[in-house]
Amino acid sequence: MFILGIETSCDETAAAVVQDGRVVLSNVVASQVELHRRYGGVFPEMASRQHMIAITPVIRQALDEAGVEWSDIAAIAVVYGPGLAGSLLVGVNTAKSLAWAKGIPLVGVNHLEAHVYANWLVPPGQDPKDFVPPSFPAVCLVVSGGHTDLILVREHHDYERLGRTTDDAAGEAFDKVARLLGLGYPGGPAIQRAAEEGNSEAFRLPKALRVGPYDFSFSGLKTAVLRLVQELQREQGIPTSKDQKLAEVSLAEEGDKFPLADLAASFQAAVVGALVEKTAKAVEEYGAVQVLLAGGVAANKLLRQEIHRQVKVPVRYPPIRYCTDNAAMVAGAGYYRFLAGERSGWDLDVRPNLPLV
Repeated sequence: MFILGIETSCDETAAAVVQDGRVVLSNVVASQVELHRRYGGVFPEMASRQHMIAITPVIRQALDEAGVEWSDIAAIAVVYGPGLAGSLLVGVNTAKSLAWAKGIPLVGVNHLEAHVYANWLVPPGQDPKDFVPPSFPAVCLVVSGGHTDLILVREHHDYERLGRTTDDAAGEAFDKVARLLGLGYPGGPAIQRAAEEGNSEAFRLPKALRVGPYDFSFSGLKTAVLRLVQELQREQGIPTSKDQKLAEVSLAEEGDKFPLADLAASFQAAVVGALVEKTAKAVEEYGAVQVLLAGGVAANKLLRQEIHRQVKVPVRYPPIRYCTDNAAMVAGAGYYRFLAGERSGWDLDVRPNLPLV
């Protein structure tokens, strides 16, 4: 069974064809990173305009690379939330138009659920016959630029949200601190690179572990980094403005005058420490047999290393290409919804704040 997936929730225009919910036949992503880099984050109106330009060529390329015709497609799966309203509208309206014109069933997919189902995709180069899907019950940590959620997955489509961020998502914190340190956008990879040369114990930063049993908070950590940067600037005689804000600071060119690598490493360790500690606690309390990582921050090397080290059950995470926003995960999630008999009507609309649970 071939499912066409379409993803336009933020700044990636993506389409993919996936067979039987696991075998990725094509996965095309048109990235907008270079367009948004100058702003230090995604500029919503620009993102939606770029989606309109890219979506038709991306879908055609996905079908061509998969070697399938429209008559081979069993269903079109499209993300309808959560995400940026303008971006979501491009994907949903395109999917509805194609489904109507081609007489193909339409399946709306939750973006967060799609990230979870990235763990069901066969990694590139692996024989599908050797692939063993995740086991239940599992604890899934969904960490991205817009979301940080700890989810108990009892079975397909049976979820319980154990915790979530009370303010900034982990990926958002990475982006803001990277901008503060002048490391560029996107923040996660930039901070990871800088941290490789640093000492993660150089600075003590808050983990906010007391915010609910399984909730997260990264706003205080972000502010602590800002205060520390200002203090270090004063100590080193580095000029700073009176009304200094996160988007206005640049320290990447200060060289030995500023401990950039140590600060990046300490910040990364604080974020990862909070994520891993609460995930490990949830595994024990709920008797999970596996941990699943999902979302863009799941590509972080330290997070993968520490969660393997501290969690007592097997840990799974997708290849990096399936961690960041892509359409293969959408097609994979859509396959299981389609098997369950779910179909979306022509009144399917975007839901920017759509929860998973």
